[in-house]
Amino acid sequence: MFKIVTFIIITFLFLVKSSGQEANFSEELSYLKKQGADPISYLIKKFNDYDFVILGEDHAIKDNLDFIKELIPELYAAGVYTLGMEFGAYEKQSVVDSLVQSKIYNEQLVRDVMYFYNVGWAYKEYMDIYKTVWKFNKNLPLKSRKFRILNISYQYDWSEFFDIPTPENMSKVFHKGPPNMFRAKVVEMEIAKKDDKILLLVGTPHAFTRYQQASLSVNSDSFCIYDNGSLGNRLYNKYPSRVFSIFLHGPFYNKPNKTPFMLSPAFDNIEKIATLYNNKSVGFDLRNTPFGNLRDNSIYETCYPRFRLHQLFDGYIFLVPFEKMKSCTIDIDFFKGKDWITTKMHLPDPHWHEEVNSFDEYWKQIRNYGDIKSRYKTLINK
Repeated sequence: MFKIVTFIIITFLFLVKSSGQEANFSEELSYLKKQGADPISYLIKKFNDYDFVILGEDHAIKDNLDFIKELIPELYAAGVYTLGMEFGAYEKQSVVDSLVQSKIYNEQLVRDVMYFYNVGWAYKEYMDIYKTVWKFNKNLPLKSRKFRILNISYQYDWSEFFDIPTPENMSKVFHKGPPNMFRAKVVEMEIAKKDDKILLLVGTPHAFTRYQQASLSVNSDSFCIYDNGSLGNRLYNKYPSRVFSIFLHGPFYNKPNKTPFMLSPAFDNIEKIATLYNNKSVGFDLRNTPFGNLRDNSIYETCYPRFRLHQLFDGYIFLVPFEKMKSCTIDIDFFKGKDWITTKMHLPDPHWHEEVNSFDEYWKQIRNYGDIKSRYKTLINK
């Protein structure tokens, strides 16, 4: 009996000690001190080896977009002359090119360009990127190459969507083909074939390169099927040596029917390590690093036993912790000159949101989505 009790006590002490050592994150902190870099320097340096750097973000976080604005002059100095934007329609590219090189900035024109792609994207910081580029170009020498914003999406036709998604109605909504296929073609035509470089800002699922998001299939021998169609997947498959993917710190989503809906990456260990690092903004690699070896149990773990961060992205940029993240500013003039009938006809992703029947109801939905403190409340109050 004494031997059994002694064994239990020793085992318990060993587990406590091991847990304490793990909680110190000495390996990760040591790596940050030696290899971590300020986020701008970290990202810019990647263009020494890659032509397409893809930033994956959770949308409407002001800090991310402020970071993008700070990058513009540094990108230009590094010979990167194009920023690719998910939230913009390629049909308006000539308008955008003229706008960012014009003598006078036209704020209403930018609203119209944004509205054309997504009638609900009334978040000012996305539109302010156009203004930042305009200001930058205005101060360049007259005959120098100008910085460019490339709209990589197109205008979808949501008026053709009814009830639930089917191949028939979604092919009418996405009448120019799957969005990420279209985006990849734009990048190839505008950048790859010209041996140019680009920074791409897109939502997290569009930024996957090596990672293929999986879902259940009872007819598959492994019970899994793998999606290889993201923008990043498509670019990586064709230009594997030219693409680098970076995640901008944000939430991971939980598995279906699990709570909470959002998870802090790597069992919250990124935030814990950041706290020990005084929440200093930092960029770092995931491949072949202690950070990449961190485990994660989000939806991205599906069909990937013992899933680790390096399987998801190549790099990681931490700007601020969840509790310090700021919401985007709502542009109260976004619907200036617009009517509700036209707006309702083009409401995006109606199968993801509650039905709205007036501007007042839609404004409430827009504000709710953009409220980061509310959206991330389970991450902040963990």
